[in-house]
Amino acid sequence: MTRDSDPTTPVAHPRAATPGPRDALGDPVCVLTAAQDSFLDTLGRTDPEAPVPTCGTWHVADLALHLAGIHWWAAARALGFDAGSEDPTAPREQDRLVEIYGWASAHLRATLTERPLDAPAFTLDGPGLAEFWYRRQLHETLVHLVDLRIAGGSSPRRATSDVWAAVWADTVDEVVTVLHPRQVRLGRAAAPSVAVELHATDVHGPSAAIVLAPPVASWRIGPPDAAPDVRAAGPAWALAMLVWGRLSPDDDALTVHGDPAALQAVLGSTLVP
Repeated sequence: MTRDSDPTTPVAHPRAATPGPRDALGDPVCVLTAAQDSFLDTLGRTDPEAPVPTCGTWHVADLALHLAGIHWWAAARALGFDAGSEDPTAPREQDRLVEIYGWASAHLRATLTERPLDAPAFTLDGPGLAEFWYRRQLHETLVHLVDLRIAGGSSPRRATSDVWAAVWADTVDEVVTVLHPRQVRLGRAAAPSVAVELHATDVHGPSAAIVLAPPVASWRIGPPDAAPDVRAAGPAWALAMLVWGRLSPDDDALTVHGDPAALQAVLGSTLVP
């Protein structure tokens, strides 16, 4: 994401599956810390020059420098100012990358911890609250943690397996309700012309059915108002990877009902920055 913007232990167990860090994601500090610690640990065990197949021409060093820079930038936004800059290209030594990412992740957490959740901040949509950045940086970290694990040889299924389903469902929800509407508003993506239901088979409650529908991405609780043109069903991790472009709709983790071309048309849009 631009500045516009081997697992065994669960990252977190959210209390509910509705948007917002205090409700959907449990303790926001704990959840974000666990994701960042996992990234840091994996970074220390992965070749810095290993290709990251889910991130174009990037190598692990590029991914680490990008995420460190995003954390620094997000901390500034949480404080109400913009520290925008391009991703650096060096250093690329593993110990330096570990040091830099460790510092940047701790800086973000310290900034957010010291700032009340309802403190004024700049979000991706202009003025808002500091709590926005817990959710945004959690999902940014989780998606790039998956990228890093895949670079190290893990499959997408294994790379996502230590994150609870409701957290991945919230990743999907953030794309549908925050990231894609912003892409449409900025003219980077077209509003969906068809209705696509994303159904998480391992989640109960509001986030089980999330719908992209005309005239712009919209969030629904439960079934859509009318039958969708296409429905993609599967575990929440697979839906999260689908909307982030890390998984193909023909992956065996997903079942597609309806018009596959309609789903491909929506996925072919620029859903995320």
